[in-house]
Amino acid sequence: MKNPLARNFIRQLTLRQMQIFETVVRLESYTRAAEELHLSQPTVSMQVKKLSETIGQTLLEKTGKHLHTTVVGEEVYNSALDILSSVMSLEESTSVLESVIKGPLRIAVITSAKYFMPHLLGAFIQQHQLVEPKLKVTNRSRVLERLKSNQDDLLIMGKVPKELPVKSYPFVDNELVVVAHRNHPLIHCNNISLQQLQEERFLIREAGSGTRLAIDRLFAEQNLKIKPYMELGSSESIKQAVMAGLGISVLSKHNLRLELEHNHIAVLDVQGFPLFHRWYAVHLRDKKLPLAARTFLDFLLLQGKEMLRTAPESASDLH
Repeated sequence: MKNPLARNFIRQLTLRQMQIFETVVRLESYTRAAEELHLSQPTVSMQVKKLSETIGQTLLEKTGKHLHTTVVGEEVYNSALDILSSVMSLEESTSVLESVIKGPLRIAVITSAKYFMPHLLGAFIQQHQLVEPKLKVTNRSRVLERLKSNQDDLLIMGKVPKELPVKSYPFVDNELVVVAHRNHPLIHCNNISLQQLQEERFLIREAGSGTRLAIDRLFAEQNLKIKPYMELGSSESIKQAVMAGLGISVLSKHNLRLELEHNHIAVLDVQGFPLFHRWYAVHLRDKKLPLAARTFLDFLLLQGKEMLRTAPESASDLH
């Protein structure tokens, strides 16, 4: 390179600055970028400022609460994507040549998937110990935000968003059944109708959960609507409430093995049940998965179902 100014410009730019700038733009937030990169917010702001000073142009502007790129900032962002992608491809090529799967693996799951994803992730890491897992557990709305902003390699959810351009991979089934206390009057009844069920005290997950959406949809198909007796924030709390005789509910059969074995809970014979759900691994349609993420996805598709079948009960609560 003959131009001394160009050489000086390149020397002042750092890969870390490009990574920080890409993260700030992608997340539209200095705070979120700092959290993802495990840096302080002042450090993130300082590095973006240094990058702006090196280039000699304003890269980011704030309008109200919204952070957005300038024209030059958009060019720098696109260049950062190209550079970081090239570095990642180089790292992957090296890993392939070494026959080693390594590097970060970023997974986000909805809250109810926390019961089984650590089990699957742990089994995967046993096979690929140089992979660095980063697991984020949060609610569905936050998972969708993370999906939109491409913060993770894969997202695990029970309902694939139709409003986003994504690829989804079902990897395990989930059987939902209606359960009641072992002495409930309906346990001796056959072919219970949804109309009958509607009159019972229903214990149910909060609005927006995958199980709640499935139940509401099933009842709506018959022009019925559940009137929740209690809304609870976890499947475990619902199970305890059912065993206490507070009402009936819908739970994953995988999560009831001990209770059914010891006759603490009974499964009711209800029309339309069991309901079968699936868990999906999801990513944006145009996303190029890193090698570690591709390998983990293959692991889920090939071994996930068997791993959960033999997992401890606490690892199988799938809703």
